[in-house]
Amino acid sequence: MEKNKDVKSKTFIDFGLSKEVLQAVAGMGFEEPTPIQERTIPVIMQGKDIIGQAQTGTGKTAAFGIPIVEKIDPRKFSVQAIILTPTRELAIQVAEEMNKIGKFSRVFALPIYGGSSIERQIKVLRKGVHIAVGTPGRVIDHIERGTLKLNEVKIVVLDEADEMLDMGFVDDITTILSHTPKQRQTLLFSATMPEGIIKISKRYMVSPEKIGISANILTEPKIDQIFYEIRQSEKMDALSRLIDAEDSDLFLVFCHTKKEVDDVAANLKNRGYEAEAIHGDFSQSQRESVMRRFKGGMIDVLVATDVAARGLDISNISHVVNYSIPQNPEAYIHRIGRTGRAGRSGVAITFVTPREDRQMRLIQSVAKTKIKRGKLPTVQDVLEARVGTLKERIQEFIDDKRFDTYLALVNKLADGAEPIEVAAALLKFQLEGFGAGEEKSYEDTGGSPGMVRLFMNVGRQQKINANDIVRAIAEKTGIAGKSISNISIFDKFTFVEVPKEHAEKVIEVMHQGMISGKKVAVAKAKPK
Repeated sequence: MEKNKDVKSKTFIDFGLSKEVLQAVAGMGFEEPTPIQERTIPVIMQGKDIIGQAQTGTGKTAAFGIPIVEKIDPRKFSVQAIILTPTRELAIQVAEEMNKIGKFSRVFALPIYGGSSIERQIKVLRKGVHIAVGTPGRVIDHIERGTLKLNEVKIVVLDEADEMLDMGFVDDITTILSHTPKQRQTLLFSATMPEGIIKISKRYMVSPEKIGISANILTEPKIDQIFYEIRQSEKMDALSRLIDAEDSDLFLVFCHTKKEVDDVAANLKNRGYEAEAIHGDFSQSQRESVMRRFKGGMIDVLVATDVAARGLDISNISHVVNYSIPQNPEAYIHRIGRTGRAGRSGVAITFVTPREDRQMRLIQSVAKTKIKRGKLPTVQDVLEARVGTLKERIQEFIDDKRFDTYLALVNKLADGAEPIEVAAALLKFQLEGFGAGEEKSYEDTGGSPGMVRLFMNVGRQQKINANDIVRAIAEKTGIAGKSISNISIFDKFTFVEVPKEHAEKVIEVMHQGMISGKKVAVAKAKPK
């Protein structure tokens, strides 16, 4: 729904924030509040408990971080707020953002998580911190050691609460909450609202106000959502072509399994891309090494599982690719929320095999979002994109004017040849490595305009008729029978034409399937 043009958008000044926090927010590059910030900050400032339903990428850390910093007394060096997160990475990210918000207010946050020196954490805690941001296991460890005291906590935040429940932290959360004062403010943020979240809210919260940001508000403004229908065997070529065709900061590629992550990352490396994998089998030192390269811009493509990507908050992810289709709509929203950060635009790409179209429709329905069908860039598109990038670099060298040595070499190269031919030969040499081969085309199957002609290895000898062909394709693929045409049945084989956009689905679904009890092989026909 379009906003009333007479209604002025809120600014951070409208929240009545201190000049120190406003200065910090301006320094972080925030220009205006996101929807979750606009609705949440005033309620938290009033001291109310809240349940915020919002996904990664909505700006929820600042939504609770800004009012928390405002409520902290910087003169008291005791833990006045505790934020629980499911992963180490998220604890680090949240603590970093809290310290940015509290920079001028002299409010300090400490990340507390396993895998790093507990002695160092104890040393900092003894000096005094205002906000503890931690994973449940390490927080309990400090409580039991007596190095983390929560008796002066004013605010508790359960961030990504559904993830913490999925990871089995419900008992730990209960233990931690029991060490905080009953007269506290409790803030719960979760992308989904399973029964476990409802139980926690009823037990530990006082008349919480529910604030929800719908999926379509989250995803549509900054994220261009596209799906490509391709066969499983063609995914790697499709991914390579998309990377080559885009002038982007970083691709984040999601796979279902650790093995698939390893395979995709290895394949990309073999093709010359700066790619790295990250999944649950990685040690903490391996994860930190990958993340350093990731943040330092030394990686073009990061391939990850859903679990491994939790807590990643990198602002320059330009493309998220669902190499394997998400298993549920919530996972889709989580994944694509990794792009379109910090006011940038982003692209979310999903590979869909012909058998997965029902799952694609479910995601669009539940997420209330439109995912448009895309056409993969051709080899020519890739070459043109590379030429565009090369042209910019050439212009930089020309502007720099420091290439006298090369001018002399070009004069030698051009001796007896046209300069334009020399340039074309050098360009061909430069671009051949990017797969400047022949484009696979449907136009050579001999089909009518807009149609693809398919070959089937059954015919009159198997007592197959045109109705059998149409009925089998329509029932198994869901495409309209009237769109199937030009059926030519011979003794041992059959030709049939289907719409170009459905050709891959028909081949995928029908090949090695059955028509009237007969097993059939299906392939693109050769030209007539």
